Amino acid sequence: MSERFSSLDPDERETGLEAAREALRDGALVVMPTDTVYGIAADAFEPTAVAALLSAKGRGRHMPPPVLVASNTTLDALAARVEPYVHTLTDALWPGPLTVICRQQESLVWDLGETRGTVAIRMPADETALDLLRRTGPLAVSSANLTGHPAATTIEEAEEQLGDSVAVYLDGGPAGSGLPSTIVDCTGERPRIVRTGAITATRIAELGVEVD
Repeated sequence: MSERFSSLDPDERETGLEAAREALRDGALVVMPTDTVYGIAADAFEPTAVAALLSAKGRGRHMPPPVLVASNTTLDALAARVEPYVHTLTDALWPGPLTVICRQQESLVWDLGETRGTVAIRMPADETALDLLRRTGPLAVSSANLTGHPAATTIEEAEEQLGDSVAVYLDGGPAGSGLPSTIVDCTGERPRIVRTGAITATRIAELGVEVD
């Protein structure tokens, strides 16, 4: 049976964050608000939890989830051979709707799916999400919806699609922009936009970063 907590109520917010932390520690799934859409989260370092996340969405290993972090410094702990322009992007646009695909550190012991040695990383601009990430460390997070369905922008939409596959729902009201993050492949000498979302190519160019 799922539990639902309001992160808009100060007292209930603390209870909900602790319940979410415990659920994630135990390998269960949590739905939380972000600055784009609602996300379904799992412990990034627990393979069975990541597999449960993919199963809940009806998604295969060929579509591995991004990893959300609570600080810019975590990027270098997860990614290897980071090009200088990556820090230019993240220093200016994190926290925010930018996902960067980097080569992952070879020492990491996890299984996010068929990543081909890469990891997609983002720092969300949502205080509930950041508070949870500070308590748990990096989380594998995908949009809180069934594959092929619209991304959930309210907790009710997430519950309707994911039901009891999720242990804890954190209700933060309507999601931020409702637009997905912009995904940039940063594994080469120059970045390449894989998906245009809330951050435009023009905004990236304003930072002096040329994209392919």
